[in-house]
Amino acid sequence: MRSIWNGAISFGLVSIPIKLVNATESHSISFRQIHTEDGGRVRYRKVCELEDREITQSEIGKGYEDADGTIIPITDEDLAHLPLPTAKTIEIVAFVPGDRIDPLQMDAAYYLQAGGAPAAKPYTLLREALKRSNKVAIAKFALRGRERLGMLRVVEDAIALHGLLWPDEVRAPEGLAPDTKVTVSDKELDLADALMDTLGEIDLDELHDEYREALEEVVAAKAAGEAPPESPEPARSGKVLDLMAALEKSVREAKESRGEEPGEVRQLPQRKSARAAPKQTGGKKSTTKAAPAKKTAAAKKSTAKTAAKSTARSSQGTKKTASAKKATSAKKSAAKKTTARKRSA
Repeated sequence: MRSIWNGAISFGLVSIPIKLVNATESHSISFRQIHTEDGGRVRYRKVCELEDREITQSEIGKGYEDADGTIIPITDEDLAHLPLPTAKTIEIVAFVPGDRIDPLQMDAAYYLQAGGAPAAKPYTLLREALKRSNKVAIAKFALRGRERLGMLRVVEDAIALHGLLWPDEVRAPEGLAPDTKVTVSDKELDLADALMDTLGEIDLDELHDEYREALEEVVAAKAAGEAPPESPEPARSGKVLDLMAALEKSVREAKESRGEEPGEVRQLPQRKSARAAPKQTGGKKSTTKAAPAKKTAAAKKSTAKTAAKSTARSSQGTKKTASAKKATSAKKSAAKKTTARKRSA
């Protein structure tokens, strides 16, 4: 990695020589502009308007256009003599907790490399002080023609510098929230929490640019004279009519994808649909679906009546049998008494 800027960190009376190195790189695929008829390259040429001729990069400098259209030349020497203490210095102005920095302010990231052996001791001192305090350093520095705001923090054993936007460069999100009044129920929040817990965390190192990989496949196929791979059909997603149902389904699918039991999600009682009510046609109620219900009810009543009659007959027969038995036993006892009287006489 090559340094793009050399200077020093000003830490009170301590000065730490450093080199600035890009901490990020772009892996995106870039295209060239071509003439569609013959495939020829389309190039941009830098032409001087006054001389009407193409010029080289070494002949190009900087200039500021005034309000009246006048161009004021600005040389690198002019920029090197800017009356700024941060022209070649990353000046630390404060130490604050890391959560005080709004992520919206985050810009490009750089690594700070110690500039030689003399810088090793103060560099390590600043790094360890940042670690122990759990704070970040807010600094000002000048880079590429303007003064910038920055944040210094520890990344492994190195110090990183994050460029920050100035507070007045961050727009306020006015008028972006929904105008409609919306009430979110506790059940919906519970399901949203369950979905967040089910999705859980992820190792960012596992994520990759699928678009770039697919684009590389297309380029490789075209280079080999083959047909580019066909894209899979996108999943059809219907309109979400019920937020609760959508949340429940999301939790269920997330658990299934992770191999968990989806039975923990409780199904909410379904609301009665308006389609269940019979439609009215020409002012008359449809009885097509109601007829079986009436027949079933009539059959039940008939069965109940038959059972009642049977029970009544059975009870009447039982009563008659009991009466007959009582009459027979009474006759037998009377006959015994008559026989006993004759013997005694």
